[in-house]
Amino acid sequence: MIKKLKILAVLLVASLTLAGCFGKKNINNVPVAGTSAEPDKVLYERALEDIRKGRHGVGRLTLQTLINTYPDSEYLAKAKLAIADSYFKEGGTAGLTQAVAEYKDFITFFPFLDEAAYAQMQVGMTHYRRMEKPDRDRSEGRLAEEEFQTFLQKYPNHALAPQAEQRLRNVQEVLAEGDFRIARFYYVKGSQRAAAARLLEMTSRYPLYSQADQALWMLGNLFERSEKGDIAAQFYSRIVREYPLSDHVDDSKARLVKLGVPVPQPEADALARMQHEREVDRKRPGMLRRPLGILHTGPDVSMAAQSGKPNLAPPSESSAGTDILVQGSKPTVGSSTGGSSAGGGNTAYVERVTPAPTVGTPAAGTTPPTPGAEAPPKPDSSSPDVKPTTDPSQASDNKDKKPDQDKKDDEKNKKESSSKKKKGLRKIIPW
Repeated sequence: MIKKLKILAVLLVASLTLAGCFGKKNINNVPVAGTSAEPDKVLYERALEDIRKGRHGVGRLTLQTLINTYPDSEYLAKAKLAIADSYFKEGGTAGLTQAVAEYKDFITFFPFLDEAAYAQMQVGMTHYRRMEKPDRDRSEGRLAEEEFQTFLQKYPNHALAPQAEQRLRNVQEVLAEGDFRIARFYYVKGSQRAAAARLLEMTSRYPLYSQADQALWMLGNLFERSEKGDIAAQFYSRIVREYPLSDHVDDSKARLVKLGVPVPQPEADALARMQHEREVDRKRPGMLRRPLGILHTGPDVSMAAQSGKPNLAPPSESSAGTDILVQGSKPTVGSSTGGSSAGGGNTAYVERVTPAPTVGTPAAGTTPPTPGAEAPPKPDSSSPDVKPTTDPSQASDNKDKKPDQDKKDDEKNKKESSSKKKKGLRKIIPW
């Protein structure tokens, strides 16, 4: 009996001791202010984990909850940027379109944060991902060019600036390739004016284009054929001066000597740049992968320049068309944007074509006939609607004509009119 009481006493003491220990532990584990995880941080980390695992919709919903619930949180800017990144990673037409909107909103609300430069870079990369081949729609390429130019103008010393420069060179290579293909089509077809207009703007805006020397050579040939040797010499000189390692240098020098123009010396910077370009290891698709390129919507940028400053000037409104023709003046053919010497001194003269007078209206520079005066001379047959002034006797003779004969005369007059109008429009020099 005594042993049983001792055992019960020991068990009671042990239970009380354990109860005291557990109670002390619970008291010490009470959370202290500032040491527990903040709820906005928990939401942010949970959302990043969802996005990392591909649950983009769930992650964006969590981030939006953070933004709405904690408008003063330190994770507010990070949450908005994470939403844009989730759309970018998700991809697709809808995802990339929404990513551009989210990145631009971030730049608007947080323009002075370091992440604003990253957001601007991502806007350009979004359009870069959607860019298509040179012979297809180039709207995304032009938007990418604009966004990368904006980045380099706003953040020229940023760590991402070299990457933005290379992306811009790639984009401008694709845009220039599209213009060059159109110009070459017109060049082969024989439409010299259409070819020259596109070549002029392309060589002015994209001097780093891989086939810029070929474009200048085509321009020189076009103007030389039109007996504009002084203008052709400008393009031959540019080949020798700005593309000293081109295959057209020797021929350009021979043409300059033939035209009696001094041969310029090559520029040191241009020589160093072309030597660097020749040393670049360009990874072009092999024979087995080239057929699969038909299925790939993205352009091939393997021939894009790897050095040199890309053009940061946006295309002006005046250079959007092929040429500028102003009545009564000597308009400049080509681009008005700042280039080396692409458009300097290249003018086309337009002859003014006076329209044919209408019925009952005297021609310009003439006075209406007075009653009883001698009948005016017979008008030009180039106007199908104007019939010669006749006296009453001639009018009676005209009434006796057969309807078939009148129809034949009208058709003949229309053909002569259209032929003369075309000849008048073709009196544009040099083409």
